[in-house]
Amino acid sequence: MSIPVKTRKCFTIGKYEVIAEPIPYAMHMLRYNVFLDKKRIGATVSMPSESDCLFLEKPPVVPALKIFYLTSRPGRPKKGAAPAAVTLEREQPGFKEPLPSDVSLDGMGKHEER
Repeated sequence: MSIPVKTRKCFTIGKYEVIAEPIPYAMHMLRYNVFLDKKRIGATVSMPSESDCLFLEKPPVVPALKIFYLTSRPGRPKKGAAPAAVTLEREQPGFKEPLPSDVSLDGMGKHEER
């Protein structure tokens, strides 16, 4: 049983010229090279649509990368800065009520007795 080898094909999609050729060592798959005015603008492994070709021609603007350790490092407060106000309200997580005077923790026992 032999795998059928695909041949090279040329076609156009809108203003783009596409050349489909077999991928080396994977002859059953095709690489679609996209050209615009005889200049290669990219390639895909799946059949490109006109919007894919436009995306290869004019990719979207990518914002600059923010360096993580500079943007998320809290550091020390500056001299003369007001101290951070820590107030816990009843509904906030981490709020602890004082134990009532009639509750004793002595009856719980130690780890060995459990």
